[in-house]
Amino acid sequence: MKKYLFNVLIFCVVIGGAYLIYDRVKSTPPVQDTLAYSDFISKVKHGQVERVEVSGQQIGVRTSDGQNYQTFNPGDGHLIDDLLSAGVQIRTVPPEQESFLMRVFISWFPMLLMIVVLVIYMRRTQSGMGGGGFGKSKAKMLEEDKMTVTFNDVAGCEEAKEDVAELVDFLADPQKFQKLGGKIPRGILMVGPPGTGKTLIAKAIAGEAGVKFFTISGSDFVEMFVGVGASRVRDMFAQAKEHAPCIIFIDEIDAVGRQRGGPGMGGGNDEREQTLNQLLVEMDGFNGNEGVIVIAATNRADVLDKALLRPGRFDRQVNVGLPDVRGREQILNVHIRKVPAAADVELKYLARGTPGFSGADLANIINEAALFAARSNKQEVSMSDLEKAKDKILMGAERHTMVMTEEDKLLTAYHEAGHCIVGQMSPDHDAVYKVSIMPRGRALGITMFLPDRDQYSASKRKLESQIASLFGGRIAELMIYGGDRVTTGASNDIERATELARNMVTRWGLSDKLGPLVYGEEGGRPFMGHPGTQGSSVSGNVAHLIDEEIRAVIDRNYQRAETILQENIIILHKMANALMKWETIDRLQIEDLMAGKDPRPPLEDEGLQANKPSEPSNEVQGKTDKKAINGKNKPAGQV
Repeated sequence: MKKYLFNVLIFCVVIGGAYLIYDRVKSTPPVQDTLAYSDFISKVKHGQVERVEVSGQQIGVRTSDGQNYQTFNPGDGHLIDDLLSAGVQIRTVPPEQESFLMRVFISWFPMLLMIVVLVIYMRRTQSGMGGGGFGKSKAKMLEEDKMTVTFNDVAGCEEAKEDVAELVDFLADPQKFQKLGGKIPRGILMVGPPGTGKTLIAKAIAGEAGVKFFTISGSDFVEMFVGVGASRVRDMFAQAKEHAPCIIFIDEIDAVGRQRGGPGMGGGNDEREQTLNQLLVEMDGFNGNEGVIVIAATNRADVLDKALLRPGRFDRQVNVGLPDVRGREQILNVHIRKVPAAADVELKYLARGTPGFSGADLANIINEAALFAARSNKQEVSMSDLEKAKDKILMGAERHTMVMTEEDKLLTAYHEAGHCIVGQMSPDHDAVYKVSIMPRGRALGITMFLPDRDQYSASKRKLESQIASLFGGRIAELMIYGGDRVTTGASNDIERATELARNMVTRWGLSDKLGPLVYGEEGGRPFMGHPGTQGSSVSGNVAHLIDEEIRAVIDRNYQRAETILQENIIILHKMANALMKWETIDRLQIEDLMAGKDPRPPLEDEGLQANKPSEPSNEVQGKTDKKAINGKNKPAGQV
């Protein structure tokens, strides 16, 4: 009915406008020559006017010679007398009046226009609450033939693939489960860090099962209009029921599924909460959604509402974590198929050198390597291109245009050499992979350590060795230049060493004096509905003991690093000279220096063969702070 009335109004407006134009054209008199009023009076007095036709102030003139003119009466009160005295025939025509329909149309046109605008606004507003427009779901439906991703395209997360594989069996043959009374999970929540392949797994499920796939982001539900989010949830599930069996994939569900009722998060009628309430009802309410499986992805499962996580809604949580060394090699094999690879590419070495990398990071390495090869006009991507790409992602791009004085370069060389020597001489410490004084990103120099394997925990001896190596750079500066010329380059090293020592004492129970207790509590998230903590949970005496223990750990390892460098002062000088000569030294050159030998020249192809056995996982900061690098891409369990 609303659509009919709207069309009628539009029709009336169009017809009225056409009639107005036609009427104006019809009422327009034929074009005649105009005659000045003074000339008209002169012709009257000379008897040259035969007939006049008066219509209001318009005067039509016909002269005795048969010419027609038109003039305008300026309000001459003696005009009629002059015409009569001259024997001119006078005709009068009543002024033309607009038709009744035209008067109605002109008077009602503004009102009709307002009605049309009001109807359009009401239609859009009501559609936001119901069928179409704002309230229509933004979920994109992908047909079965467009889902080309399969489990063969997913690598590095075998456990997650096993957890979701039964969904494929159910969608392909539901009778197999139903005849035994089994019910497939209504929802699967995939949790994991960004870039680990959560969305890819959802696409692979739809591709393997051959069903329709609806995809939407959590932020697409909420708009500025009240009720739009809940309407979109209803519309999305209505579409899904029509195409069952199918899969609904909600990416970043934490945008709409955050815990309700937290202080400062709005009242019970908050738009986001209404959307969440509707989602809860659709997933497990009175109306069943047979054949509709909801898959959601998030990296913030801790902030989701508990009602959303219970069985019957999201029955199963699948952890999609960072891949191990075998998983990284499988992921690299998937992505390397997209580029022409040279014969010297050995992905197992690259996989060993990228602990803590996600699938997205590994794909970025392949892409960056292809760009390096293209800039060098190569036909294939070589191992050296992959190494360059990995170093760029780990350390940042080389800053060749940065101008450093020889004095600054030498100080940076001693700083990095101090890190390297202490790390090499400390027990259980990761071996050094590469030392460089080439500026990269925000760092003037960098020392990269490598793990022998993926690490999931760290011993007390290893942690103390890391603290000692962190102080190696500052101690080397003090030994060579003295206290007056020590720089701020070790600020991040000191920060990281202090954090390690504090965690050893207060969190990990690695203090003999304080024992295996946790001291202090982390603040909660009151804005997420979690209770927060006020103040510290330890007494003043215990806090004093904690400070003393932290100081003891720092002093003990600072003294150990200083002793190591004093005993190896010759190696320190040689390594600094090698860095000044080549700017970057590799593992084999470091082994020569630590053995007291002169370092060999770097191998061809950027020392690739020297670096094959392992790759870096952790870096020690050089002259300039570089928190972004130090906090990223560490192996699992790395502190």
